[in-house]
Amino acid sequence: MQVVNWLPRTELPFAAPSRPELLDMPAPEPEVPAAVVTAAPPAEAPAQPAARVAERPKIDVPRPSLASTRNGAKPPEDVEEAPPVVKPAPVPPPRFALQLLRAGRCLLLVELPTGEAFQSRDPAYLLLKDMLRAAGLPDAPQIVGEPVRWPLLVRGTMDQGPEAARDFVQGFLAVQIEAAPCACLWLIGLPAVRFAGEADAEAFNRELQIEGLGSAWAVPGLELLMEEPQRKAAVWQAMRRLMARWKESHE
Repeated sequence: MQVVNWLPRTELPFAAPSRPELLDMPAPEPEVPAAVVTAAPPAEAPAQPAARVAERPKIDVPRPSLASTRNGAKPPEDVEEAPPVVKPAPVPPPRFALQLLRAGRCLLLVELPTGEAFQSRDPAYLLLKDMLRAAGLPDAPQIVGEPVRWPLLVRGTMDQGPEAARDFVQGFLAVQIEAAPCACLWLIGLPAVRFAGEADAEAFNRELQIEGLGSAWAVPGLELLMEEPQRKAAVWQAMRRLMARWKESHE
């Protein structure tokens, strides 16, 4: 009700005496003309914002395009580099010299220790004659063709690796066996065993069955038998086991 002061019309019994200052009504304030009102002071300019901290340089990260993602292509950073293709080192051609001989119904493919054809007084040739006599075969074997020397060519692009040498030696023997069948093929020396019999030194003094060539006997080289005479005993034992093969054919 906005009542500031309240005065009773009559004096109330037992009431405290009224205070005179409450009975004085304040005089109304005079109205001030609009022209006299001074203009309000201009509003303060807004405070300038503090200088921005230097922004970090923006680094653009390449992103895979939508088209490449849809096509299943990997992003550039995810592409794995293909390992470099390592070409196998070329295998040098083997080097050997072999001579084919015929003694009775046996063919002998013999390693030439010096690379040259046998001479009548060569120690290796004299040892071979002793082996033929012990085997019951003629001790004057017949030379068949020129020595097989490998590699065939000094220059050129023809393959002269181990496989080519094996094919050449086996093909050469197959032609000779077809012309005059033999009861047993002697392979004397590691090159003869390796490139005709497709075996190694572990096959010495054993009988081999070679496709297209038939039965063969692997024998250590003549030079090796002269350097290590103790090997001769194993050769004689193997010879006795196989001797019946060429003796029966001779009869």
